[in-house]
This record gives sequence, structure tokens and C-alpha cells, in this order.
Amino acid sequence: MADLDVPPQVPQSKTRDLDKLLLRHGNLVDPGFFPGPDLRDDIRDYVRILVVGAGGLGCELLKDLALSGFRNLDVIDMDRIEVTNLNRQFLFRLEDVGKPKAEVAAKRVMERVSGVEIVPHFSRIEDKEIEFYSDFNIIALGLDSIEARKYINGVACGFLEYNEDDTPKRETIKPMVDGGTEGFKGHARVILPGVTPCFECTIYLFPPQVKFPLCTLAETPRNAAHCIEYAHLIQWEAVHHGKTFDPDEPEHMKWVYDEAIRRAELFGIPGVTYSLTQGVVKNIIPAIASTNAIISAACALETLKIVSACSKTLVNYLTYNGGEGLYTEVTKFERDTDCLVCGPGILIELDTSVTLSKFIEMLEDHPKLLLSKASVKHGENTLYMQAPPVLEEFHRPKLSKPLYDLMGRVQKDTIHVFGTALKNNEKESCSTKVRVVFKGADGVTDMDTAIGA
Repeated sequence: MADLDVPPQVPQSKTRDLDKLLLRHGNLVDPGFFPGPDLRDDIRDYVRILVVGAGGLGCELLKDLALSGFRNLDVIDMDRIEVTNLNRQFLFRLEDVGKPKAEVAAKRVMERVSGVEIVPHFSRIEDKEIEFYSDFNIIALGLDSIEARKYINGVACGFLEYNEDDTPKRETIKPMVDGGTEGFKGHARVILPGVTPCFECTIYLFPPQVKFPLCTLAETPRNAAHCIEYAHLIQWEAVHHGKTFDPDEPEHMKWVYDEAIRRAELFGIPGVTYSLTQGVVKNIIPAIASTNAIISAACALETLKIVSACSKTLVNYLTYNGGEGLYTEVTKFERDTDCLVCGPGILIELDTSVTLSKFIEMLEDHPKLLLSKASVKHGENTLYMQAPPVLEEFHRPKLSKPLYDLMGRVQKDTIHVFGTALKNNEKESCSTKVRVVFKGADGVTDMDTAIGA
């Protein structure tokens, strides 16, 4: 039988699937999309992404971004690996327990994805200089803390500058892609400061944390969580007399569990388990690996869309619920134009000789403010407070000093003012961002900056 001519096997490109997005046009592309190998190579060589968090969602994000053509990644996380992380944070192994999450996650992804460079940062996000965050094209958030989200949101909005007509300067926008999961639920969102709502604009989306009154814990517990918190917050101190409770110490956790069991039996309350005790004491949110994977995929795709314009970005909040079946929805939330973090604020031009006292008078007469009894804050520094009397007396000597000097002789910057304004014929307390530009200060050529909170 004659040998058949079999065509040689052509090895598939590692970027085959990525090329389908970046090398050809489509019906949903952004107007600024220019397909071609140069685009793919530029993403690989020049785009820098910061992943904040190396937990369940952060591990997935690092892996997805590395497989999506991004080669220059940084990851920052302050935590060390615990045994309880291993069921869902797939980059970690038993021998990694006690090691920094950021360092191990970076090492594991670089071992599996050739060519990617990941720089780990084992530190708190607050410990980094603001200039550190300016080096990145996009910040991807895989956090489980509202406070951490607020901090990164403030940093990103801090780079935002506005034109004279209160439109944001596009080159100063620091995009963020935020993901979050809780059990079978999750969200992914795109934040373009000055264009879409920032985190502060939609802070109402997050429910307040549950706190139990001590009187309920001590006298009328009604569920298993009440019994656990009684053992944790009340009984531990009563029995151990000042000894610090360590939630990562198994003997301490077992003691709380046993006490909670006795408390529950006394009041006929079922449902106290060791895993529930850990969840209540450590405030652990149940995490599902598949939810992390889904939300991470959405975040990685949005990151790719932002840098390449290969498709229009999410507008602007994706909700996922896989608890019963599958449900997803995209909601367009609106910006708060008066947001103290991402909003443009009120632009005021001043002479360098204007005193703080005169500035406060100007706030009362300004047609867009009409702010009486104003207190003034510049960054972390309080310049003046109307109350209480002891603080007013402390700050009173500053009233006669030039605002230019009190603000560190900067050419232009943002301050926050707090006071009472007349709205709908009623006096209301309000806070406002004010963009101050000093006439005659060296280097001031226009009035176009708005530095976020």
C-alpha cells in the first residue's frame, strides 16, 4: 500500500485565542481599536498591571492576566498563607503555609507561564508611596475589604485632573477593574475616574457590617452566632483575665467553640459548629472557587478591553449569582457629580495674599457654595474648625495667615470644606471639594487641575 502524503502538523500559536481579539476587526470594537501584531506586542512589552490582593480572587486574576498576554505584572498583599486558604487559593501548597501570599503567587504563575514577569510586594497598600501606583496602566482589585477599596479608589482618583470646563483629562485617568465574591455571588466593575462612578459614588451598594449588641449576647441570645460571640467577646475575657485571644491559635478557637456549645445548649439553640465558630470569630466570608474563577475571568477580559479597545467596556457593573441556577445582570450606575473623591469640585482662583479668614468669607458669598460656618481641611491637615470651641480656639491663629502659606505654597491643589448651606429653603450640613489655583504663583498657566482626596 502506497504511503499517504500526510501534511506536516503546524504547531498552534500560544496566542491563537488572543489573536482572534487583537488581530482582526469586529462588530463591537471601540472606535479607537487598531488591530495588528503591534497591538499585541505593545500589550506584552509596555502595559503594566497592578493586582491588589493575592487571595482567592487575586490568584485567579494573576493567572488569567498572565494568560491574556500581559507580561509585566505586580501583585501586592500583606497576608501570609494559612491552612484554611488551601481549599480555594489554588496557587498555594501545604509547604507554603506561613509564607507571604504575594511572593508565592508570583513564583507559581511565573513557573507555569513562560515569559511573564511578576514583581511581588509583601506590604500594606498604605505603606507604598503614591508614586508607586502612578507607574501602572491599570489597577485590578481582588480585595475583600471595603476600607482597602476606598484607599485604592482615593489613590487612583488622586491622579485625575480636569479641564477648565470640568471634563476629565483622559491622560490622567487611572482605570480600575474591581472584583468581589461572597459565596455563590460576585461582581465585576469598571471604574474610570471622572467618567464612570468611583467606589465612593456607589458606597451604598455595600451593606453595613453586622454587629451584635452586648446586651443581646449576654441576656437573650437567639441564634448560634450570638452564642459564639458571647464566648468570644465576653467569656474569654472573664476567664482569661487580659490574655489576648489569637484567632489563628487552634486551642483558643477550640475553647470558644466548646463554650459556645455550652451556651447554645443552655438556651436550646441549635447550629453551633466548629466551622461556623471560625467564620463568626474571624469574620470569614464563605468563598467558592468557581465564583472566583468566573469573576476573575470577567475582570481580566475588561482589563484587556480597556488597554486594547478590542471591544466596548462593561457599563459598568456586572452582578453574578450562581446560588440557584445562573443569573447575571449588567447595571449602569451614574456618577455622583458632587463626589468628594472623583468629582471636579468648585474651581476658585485666589491671590497668594488671601488669608484663611477671607477665604472662609468667600465661601459664604460664592454662588455655587453659599457655605456658612465653614471648616477647612487640606489633605490630612485641618486648617480650621468651627467647633467644638476648644478646637476652634486652637486653629484660630491660622485665620490671619495666607491660605497659600497654609497649603504649603503649592501652585494649585484641592481642599475640602465642611459647613452649612441653604438647600430647598432649609439649612443642611454639607461637604464640598474646592479646587484652589493661586494667581501669580510660579508655574500656574491655567486652572485645570483637580487632585482627588
